[in-house]
Amino acid sequence: MTVGVRSLLPRADDWRGVRASWRTDLLAGVTVAVVALPLALAFGVASGVGPEAGLVTAIVAGVVAAALGGSQLQVSGPTGAMAVVLVPLVHQLGAAAIPAVAVLAGLLLVLAGALRLGRYATVLPWPVVEGFTVGIALLIALQQVPAALGVPRPDVENTAGAAVAAVGDWAGHGWDALVVVGVVAVVMLAAPRLHRSLPASLLAVVAATVVAQVARLDVATIGAIPASLPAPSLPAVDGGALVDLAVAALAVAALAGIESLLSARVADGMADVEPHDPDRELLGQGAANVAAGLFGGMPATGAIARTAVNVRAGAQTRAAAVVHGVVLLVVVLALTPVLAQLPLAGLAGVLLVTAVRMVDGPTVVRIARSSRQDALLLAATAGATLAFDLVVAVGIGVALAAGLALREVARSAEFARDPVRPVDVDPTLERALLREHVVVYRLDGALFFGAAQRFLHELTAVSDVEVVVLRMGGLRVLDSTGAQALGDLVAELERRGITVLLVGPRPAHLALIERVGALAQLAHERHVLPTLDAGLAHARRHHVRRRAA
Repeated sequence: MTVGVRSLLPRADDWRGVRASWRTDLLAGVTVAVVALPLALAFGVASGVGPEAGLVTAIVAGVVAAALGGSQLQVSGPTGAMAVVLVPLVHQLGAAAIPAVAVLAGLLLVLAGALRLGRYATVLPWPVVEGFTVGIALLIALQQVPAALGVPRPDVENTAGAAVAAVGDWAGHGWDALVVVGVVAVVMLAAPRLHRSLPASLLAVVAATVVAQVARLDVATIGAIPASLPAPSLPAVDGGALVDLAVAALAVAALAGIESLLSARVADGMADVEPHDPDRELLGQGAANVAAGLFGGMPATGAIARTAVNVRAGAQTRAAAVVHGVVLLVVVLALTPVLAQLPLAGLAGVLLVTAVRMVDGPTVVRIARSSRQDALLLAATAGATLAFDLVVAVGIGVALAAGLALREVARSAEFARDPVRPVDVDPTLERALLREHVVVYRLDGALFFGAAQRFLHELTAVSDVEVVVLRMGGLRVLDSTGAQALGDLVAELERRGITVLLVGPRPAHLALIERVGALAQLAHERHVLPTLDAGLAHARRHHVRRRAA
């Protein structure tokens, strides 16, 4: 085993400091578990795989990712973004296929970690990340509409369409579910005002359950939940659905990797701890997803909200996230009869408030005001999240950002006529020579495929001169398309009897120009000069020879 692979595996140093911080880690783990319990149930229900799958995932994936991942403070489990992705997959493949998707996605994440792809996963523009978050929040809110109204989810695959159909099915009949949602919203909004450390979501669900029981509201409840973890087993796989499973696993793995590494980066910024190892984090999240799938759970990712709670609660080591999983296991073993009485509308209310809190209004406004390009990126990513899926949305956002960035780089390329004075270079050169027979152009910035056509258009318009001197010392970027455009320019000018001289090209650029065949378009190999002085002297000799001829 190579040293590189060993660095991705658990080691004794992972638990350094636990003896000194075990009290704060224990308290932080319990605090996170209290916050995670209603969210695990809610995300399990929202995704369509059931509350028990959400709990199993929070326990198993939470412990495995904490032990094997690359972050000291990351808390993993079911998340809203993953629930959004799973809803159409459950509709397409069935809930029984989701554990297999988790296992396959986990294996892909392990492979990504082993290939050291972690460093590339978080290179996302700020407007794309915020647009992604806004789109997720909207989807989460729309997914809760049927449960919040107390009607069955319409058989409509599109989330927005299902929400509209649910409103039509409800049509003002039955307010019990909305009463429960209202109780949850009031408690979740009021609890932080009373004391910041109060577990608002748990208190809200408890309050909603009490109100529903006392007032005898006609609302659906979670129902029976197994009082133990299921035995691990390989998920059943339909051979005819392997392609669909593989495509689903690829999307889930991409989302899990991106969200987990973003969450780990947030944790690094909030706490004074050793920065996370992105490659090891991918491996740990992959192992967590494999384990969750083997226990019949759903795919998991690093959870930004729970990770933030963990940091604020004083966690110092990965032991806190492990404690969070153990506490949830105790809840499953001891309190499942109580959990069975929780109203589904209450969980929908928790997710509705969570969706609203996900959107940072001031940040969205700042991005929208910063520039048209950033506003376009935010809107496009959010819109693509609603219209397609999260992975496609991120791809569209990144592609659009890359296109806008390339446009700006292309615009920064300058092909300016250089007002060189004879006294600056060589006193023997006549002023008339530069004014009437030689033109000097300075190439700055980047000459690549985005700027090649503009380069050709501007410089082929040169006429009525004998020599064109191209100063290339300020050219920072040159690709094969730019080099080919340079060759086309030289060929066109030489065809019209205008000699072209290249001055000061960088060695790497000169090598590329030669490889694409552009250098051969020059009239002579000595038409590549090291300095402007040498180039203008060479241009003068050309002028003298032409006049003598």
